[in-house]
Amino acid sequence: MTTAVSEIAADRDSYKRLAAERAVQYVDSGMVVGLGAGTTAAHATRLIGAMLAGGRLRDVRGVPCSRTVAALARACGVPLTGLGDDPAGEPVIDLTIDGADEVDPHLNVIKGGGGALLHEKIVAQASRREVIVVDEEKPSPVLGTRWPVPVEVAAFGWRSQARYLESLGARAVLRLEGATALDASAAAPGAPPYRTDEGNLILDCHFGPLGGPSQLAALAARIDARAGVVAHGLFLGLASEVIVAGRGGLRHLSPAP
Repeated sequence: MTTAVSEIAADRDSYKRLAAERAVQYVDSGMVVGLGAGTTAAHATRLIGAMLAGGRLRDVRGVPCSRTVAALARACGVPLTGLGDDPAGEPVIDLTIDGADEVDPHLNVIKGGGGALLHEKIVAQASRREVIVVDEEKPSPVLGTRWPVPVEVAAFGWRSQARYLESLGARAVLRLEGATALDASAAAPGAPPYRTDEGNLILDCHFGPLGGPSQLAALAARIDARAGVVAHGLFLGLASEVIVAGRGGLRHLSPAP
């Protein structure tokens, strides 16, 4: 990695931490907090752990969106709970802090670049408030401009789902271990398919620009209607607020009218 590229990566990481620092200010003692996946949300998990250790927070429990997030939270000293795991009843998630791969002006987002989209959507839908934290490269005029839509599918019959998604206009690419949603070539030769925490596969669906809210809702409904599709990365109407950090500092985005 060249010095220039290293500096850009360091800047982006500092922006992610800045956005996370703002988001954790919403966390109060006694809350149940959804702990999102991805590098920006990981900063929030570390900060919550530090605040608990320093006595600034107490009695906070986290609901992790992946096994990796759960391991990080335990390492940071964040007590964990789960949806349906508490004998006293299912906890209400007061606040979830999560990242996103792309954000449109209506605060609809694409998620799933890290492979945790199913758990992230379950947690988002169970949350009173969903705060998305991103760096300045994630906002986009139209979803699909910069990022494919990850679709989690059952392994059984996955090629049938790929053909169906292609009939909707996508170029569907099976994600392999070591690959990313944007770069399938990053996988080593002979790499096996990437498996989610639930043992499913991911098809990264390159549609191109997807349009406004009505077009997004129509596409989401058509994907949801297909047997074998477990979840997709279109998170529509779930974000309460988006915090963007960049060279100009912090911006708080509200939904466009």
